[in-house]
Amino acid sequence: MTLIAIFFPFASFFLRGKILTSIICLILQITLIGWIPAAIWAVISLQNSRADQRNKKLIRAIKTKS
Repeated sequence: MTLIAIFFPFASFFLRGKILTSIICLILQITLIGWIPAAIWAVISLQNSRADQRNKKLIRAIKTKS
């Protein structure tokens, strides 16, 4: 998924169900200069999404132990 975020930033957002963000990213990505910020944005967003999922999983595990 990280490679998709680098080479096709708009597809990374689209595959995660963020349609409006995907469209905005595609508009940014159309220019060659905008490709780099779009790729960085997609990778950071992907990493944040993964961190959120890990945190939710940890919170559920802590709650079930209590």
